Amino acid sequence: MASLRLGDTAPNFDAQTTEGDINFHEWAGDNWVVLFSHPADFTPVCTTELGRAAALNGEFQKRGVKPICISVDSLEDHTEWCKDIGETQGTPMNFPIIADPEKTVANLYDMIHPNADNTATVRSVFIIDPNKKVRLTLTYPASCGRNFDEIIRVIDALQLSDEYNIATPVDWQDGDDVIIPPSVKNEDIAANYPKGHKEIKPYLRTTPAPNK
Repeated sequence: MASLRLGDTAPNFDAQTTEGDINFHEWAGDNWVVLFSHPADFTPVCTTELGRAAALNGEFQKRGVKPICISVDSLEDHTEWCKDIGETQGTPMNFPIIADPEKTVANLYDMIHPNADNTATVRSVFIIDPNKKVRLTLTYPASCGRNFDEIIRVIDALQLSDEYNIATPVDWQDGDDVIIPPSVKNEDIAANYPKGHKEIKPYLRTTPAPNK
């Protein structure tokens, strides 16, 4: 299938996981989801990533986010790998790993890239909102570990934008000033952004963090 684009509905599927059988959309419920893939179990970079994601599970929960990951290996391999992750990363696994030996889910999400390896999933990240819409996609090379601080930052930015109709500037962190979208007319700013605003250019207007 063609690559998923931002705004597409995340494909639904049924699968076995380390925490039981799931229907993906039912499992997600009204939560945000971070779905991320691994080329194989017992790989060094991915072992560190799953440990980091497990350590951040409290941060995900505060934001109404459910993490879940996938590789094309078997449920038995996943269960053994979880033991290694807990032992080496200092945090027991606390979210499910999808077993996808038939590559059903991997193909739904275009995770098999022949230029990388036509049998293994590339290392992708999908952030999916409660309406099951894909809001961000990232694909990493095998040698480069993912930055979960960035994934949390993007979730914060997306949730803030959805709630307050703002955009976030370069290198934005929670609490920083935000941008008023160009679609908002000057005469409507006061009613919608009560903390005031600064006009740097007619198209570049900022307002203090609306959630602080």
